[in-house]
Amino acid sequence: MDRSSTGLLVPHAVTRRGLLGITATFTAWAALPRFAHAGGRDPRLVVLVLRGAMDGLSTVAPVGDPDHERARGGPVLGSSEQAPGLALDSFFAMSPRLPALGAMYQSGEALVVHAVASPYRERSHFDGQDVLESGLPAVGVADTGWLGRTLALLPEGEMVQFTSGEGFAAGAQVPLIMRGRSKVVSWMPAGYPEASEDTRARLLSLYRHAGDERLAMTLEEGLELGMVAGSEKEAKRAARSGADADVKGRSRPAIEAARVAGRVLSKEDGPRIGTLDLSGFDNHSRGDPVDGQLGDSLAVLDATLLALKESLGPAWRDTVVMVVTEFGRTVAFNGSGGTDHGTGTALFLLGGGVAGGRVVADWPGLSQAALFEGRDLRPTTDLRSVAKGVLRDHLGVGERALAESVFPGSADLKPVSDLLRS
Repeated sequence: MDRSSTGLLVPHAVTRRGLLGITATFTAWAALPRFAHAGGRDPRLVVLVLRGAMDGLSTVAPVGDPDHERARGGPVLGSSEQAPGLALDSFFAMSPRLPALGAMYQSGEALVVHAVASPYRERSHFDGQDVLESGLPAVGVADTGWLGRTLALLPEGEMVQFTSGEGFAAGAQVPLIMRGRSKVVSWMPAGYPEASEDTRARLLSLYRHAGDERLAMTLEEGLELGMVAGSEKEAKRAARSGADADVKGRSRPAIEAARVAGRVLSKEDGPRIGTLDLSGFDNHSRGDPVDGQLGDSLAVLDATLLALKESLGPAWRDTVVMVVTEFGRTVAFNGSGGTDHGTGTALFLLGGGVAGGRVVADWPGLSQAALFEGRDLRPTTDLRSVAKGVLRDHLGVGERALAESVFPGSADLKPVSDLLRS
């Protein structure tokens, strides 16, 4: 039993286990926007947070920058000692550990925004993630996140019945980015012994007999979510399938979380906004973009994104996935072959709704004079501007609401345009 954000004890209708740093959250709109079914559109948005600060220069390397190899002084894509990257254009190359994402890029379903950062300019993971998720201009005490506040702004339309207007979460807790007015029921993937159908039915009957309709309704919703997510046996069968790349045992929980996310988000009466977390990007050592710890983390990310796309099915065409991290890494490698906490990095947008096949960047260069504080990639694009462009053009949130409610204090930041298909 766990507590929902309302304080109610929520029985898990599906089995659960710790996700080795992988968690997922899905929130249902209380009402779909009026444009959701107009013209055949039914938009979904997934934000995937890479915990630990991804090295954007190794993930999408500026191989055309004349200062690239000199400034990094370590294993880089495009050098004679490394396998060549996946060419994105004449200037940028992607790590070969991201073949699925590279294929989406080539098919016009993914793009990269480079030299990007939140407004945070220090190097604390805790504070950096707080600013990334809260959407505020600086570190502060925040109890809501920018996705949670977005949910409160969506116009009323066709009612969603799947979770009676409540959200639901996969993981130990609802991340800050999704917190807001919506109630969220927790869910965790397979691992612990699940209750039998007979036990669940008896519990439901007991709650109804005792007159506790709220708890009975919560359990009934949980049972329905369990049917959508699938049983532990189904999860194990999926994990054994040849389509799952297993990177030192790390990819299976990530794939499981992504598959459940896609399955639930693809339902006609299911939620339309969700988040996923993926850890393992704090690479102070073994930061090789191909064979090191970073390369392994990127392979897990790639398998996760592919599983999400496959499980969404036809809903992929109306989906935007935004992959973000709290900050970047230093330009120069350290003595352990890794990188330390930095500033500028890269983010990804992918999905059938994305106008992909390109890198969006006001590239600052990697000369010593161009670096931020003499050590980091200088950010030239504010992450909030990218998010504003997605929320405006994909979900129809107005610019005034974006500046005042979703990202307070950001009136001077204009949404980035032309990220999505018209």
